[in-house]
Amino acid sequence: MKKPVKAIVWTLAVLLVLLLAVTFGGGAYMVNYALNPDDTGAEAMARYREGLDEKYPLLEEWLDSLEAQGILRDTSITDDQGFLINAFYAAAPQPSRKTAMIVHGYTANPMHMMMIGRMFRDSLGYNIMLPNLNYHGNSEGEAIQMGWKDRLDVEQWIPVAHSIFDDSLMVVHGISMGGATTMMVSGDELPEYVKGFIEDCGYSSVWNQFRKELKGQFGLPPFPILYGADFICRIKYGWSFKEASSVNQLARCDKPMLFIHGDSDDYVPTSDIYVNFDAKTSGYKEMWLVEDTDHANSYRNHPAEYTARVRAFLRDHVE
Repeated sequence: MKKPVKAIVWTLAVLLVLLLAVTFGGGAYMVNYALNPDDTGAEAMARYREGLDEKYPLLEEWLDSLEAQGILRDTSITDDQGFLINAFYAAAPQPSRKTAMIVHGYTANPMHMMMIGRMFRDSLGYNIMLPNLNYHGNSEGEAIQMGWKDRLDVEQWIPVAHSIFDDSLMVVHGISMGGATTMMVSGDELPEYVKGFIEDCGYSSVWNQFRKELKGQFGLPPFPILYGADFICRIKYGWSFKEASSVNQLARCDKPMLFIHGDSDDYVPTSDIYVNFDAKTSGYKEMWLVEDTDHANSYRNHPAEYTARVRAFLRDHVE
């Protein structure tokens, strides 16, 4: 009887070792793959800028003009982790006390958001600030923060923009991970002059987004790798995938929010807009499901309607 028991014990021990190896080996790979990708810095930002006109006509010329006139500037601050983080900003064409804080997405940078900057500045008369999130563009950082700790950096930028522009009204607008960042910001205590939010195709939580990507890219279930990655992220970077929740933050938001999502989005599934929209139970909310549009292309596909809807939302519920 002793030999079968011993064999069972050894088998269980081997299986446990294998499970731990898959959990933490796969988890470490996932954390590095998702949070430490290559080519998110200043060189990537410069390359993206060179092709702006292919996506948004005359946008590069617009940027060149702002820079030549000394209107588009940048500034840096130190975040609460000790990293130097950077942002671009520009005053409205006419003196304005309205500011848009514009937040980019995953592995992107402010150049990916300059079409929204042009919309706010030239069409809506807003001052603009566009941060480089941690580990992106001109900002330092050790890893992508998926909007969760980024919300704290955006909250540091809010009073900086306020002091630069002497504004009395600010709105936060983000796309993709920037949309999730916007929703995560919305649930925190903010200055009174932050009046509203626009989120475009943001995910409901980092856990749900990574679970979807793990299955979609690698055909794997969440257990055990996602659990191992979550544990490693908590130990290494001080936050977890589950706490990084747009839904939980939206439950604490009572200021107006416009939710935008493409009806053909398969990167951040279109279904996320319904989850996010339902999570906000206080204050005004509005949904625009954009026809024939995939991920993060709502403005590109429908610039006039996008601008009109943002203008109406701001006019009727924020300003």
